Amino acid sequence: MEAGVDPCIGRQAPPFCLPDAEKKEICLESFRGRWVVLYFYPRDNTPGCTLEAIQFSAALEKFAELGAQVIGVSTDSPESHQDFAERHKLTVLLLSDLDHHVLAAYGTWKPKTIFGKEILGTERDTFLIDPEGKIVEVWRRVNVKGHAEAVKEALLAEKAGRGEGA
Repeated sequence: MEAGVDPCIGRQAPPFCLPDAEKKEICLESFRGRWVVLYFYPRDNTPGCTLEAIQFSAALEKFAELGAQVIGVSTDSPESHQDFAERHKLTVLLLSDLDHHVLAAYGTWKPKTIFGKEILGTERDTFLIDPEGKIVEVWRRVNVKGHAEAVKEALLAEKAGRGEGA
């Protein structure tokens, strides 16, 4: 996380409904009462995004044991997500934000400089949302290596702090 406290911490997570790889609409509200790991990533089938999705998929069972749903969001289409999941044997839930509204609501749709040119794009960010729908932890500009494990450790710490067992 960047220096200082992210302004999203302590706020209600912005609500959304987005299509999954099968074009079924998935709403954040449907996970109320559970922890949610919501991660935003730039693009399917790129090295960093693939590694991140593989790591979250590998840890999915442990997250489920901790009462958490992991959701990945990018601007890729449901068809792209389906191909991405099949190609890399991913089990993480992937949602499509084609119009960038959800990315913007979470402050993840930002200007980026690529080859000296400024464009809007997705910053790799992760949000830990508690069972009441509040954002309790934020990771901005994520370094993929070991990130899923770091999120799992933060979830364990949050649950311990609330007196919830693992």
